Amino acid sequence: MKPKILLDKKKFDVTIKRLCCQLIEVHNDFSKSVIIGLQPRGIFLAKRIQKELQSILKTKNIKCGELDITFYRDDFRKKELIPNRTNIDFIIEDKNVILIDDVLFTGRTIRAGLDAIQAFGRPNDVELLVLVDRRLFRHVPIQAKYIGITIDSIATQNVRVEWKESEGIDKITLLDK
Repeated sequence: MKPKILLDKKKFDVTIKRLCCQLIEVHNDFSKSVIIGLQPRGIFLAKRIQKELQSILKTKNIKCGELDITFYRDDFRKKELIPNRTNIDFIIEDKNVILIDDVLFTGRTIRAGLDAIQAFGRPNDVELLVLVDRRLFRHVPIQAKYIGITIDSIATQNVRVEWKESEGIDKITLLDK
């Protein structure tokens, strides 16, 4: 089957702007909120969200970190995983944390992120933002508060998110394995 384009560059940009507007409605000036992207691919979205929020709000004061969840995954002993780096140079104690990843599928990556974040303090609240919610096939009961697009797909399909920063183009495609 031919790959199906879910979001092209134009819709990709509009989706990120919409997510930022939803965040502003809840978090206002972000003085009590922080953004944390999950390594490896959630950091592209987190940095893009941070940049767009700073542009809309005319501030450079939006904190954004990168969280490696490698050793918190329930499958890290079953396959070869390459650790990434964690870069959180701010306090999350009593902050509202917006955890960001590109695709929500089984929920296991997010569960690992929730475990990993506890090493940095006790947040006031944790919300999840994803670019793509695959909705079906959850292994753990996790739900995103902010969703770019929701799709129904079968287990034999892959969602490929391409980022200008790594692949040279912004695009989301649904592929058969």
